[in-house]
Amino acid sequence: MTRASKEKIINDEIKVLEILEQHAKESIGEIAKKCGFSHQKVWRVIKDLETKKIIWGYTAVTDETVKKLKHFTLLVKRSNLQFEDDIRKEVSDDKLDNLISGFVKIENIYTTNGTTDFVFTFYAPDLVTAKKFVNQLFKRHANFILEFSLLETMVQLRKYGLKNPKIKELVEYI
Repeated sequence: MTRASKEKIINDEIKVLEILEQHAKESIGEIAKKCGFSHQKVWRVIKDLETKKIIWGYTAVTDETVKKLKHFTLLVKRSNLQFEDDIRKEVSDDKLDNLISGFVKIENIYTTNGTTDFVFTFYAPDLVTAKKFVNQLFKRHANFILEFSLLETMVQLRKYGLKNPKIKELVEYI
C-alpha cells in the first residue's frame, strides 16, 4: 500500500470518528452524508475501527442528576514504589468498582504526566459516599499514594465533547 493511500485511509477514519463522536445514534446513511462518503464505505470504516479496537463502544450521554448522582474527579499523586501485579490487575479487571459496591460508578481512569499521576472520574450519590470511596482506595493502596485531591463537579458544561443542552439555564454558574 502506498503512503498516500495509507494517509487517505487514516484521514477517512478520522472523518468518520469525528462524526460518530457527535452523532453516534444516527444511521450509517446520515453519517455517510455528513462525511461525503458512500453508505458502504462508512459501514466498512466503522467495522474496521471496531476490529482495531479504536471504537470501544457506543453510549448515550446522560444527565446523571436524573439518577440523583453527583460527578467527582479524584486526582492522585503516586509514590515512587512500583505497583505490584495484583494492583495492576485490580485496575484492569474493574475491581475498583466494588470498593463501595453499588454506590459508586467509575466513569474514567486516566494515567497522566504532570502534577498528578492518575485521574479518576466517577459518580456517587453524595460527597460522603465519594469520600468513603476515596478512603477505601487510600486504605488499600496507602503505600502507593502520596497525595490526592477530590473535586466535586458543580456543572457539566460539556460532556464527551457535547455541549450541555441546558447550558442557557446554567450560565449563572460560569
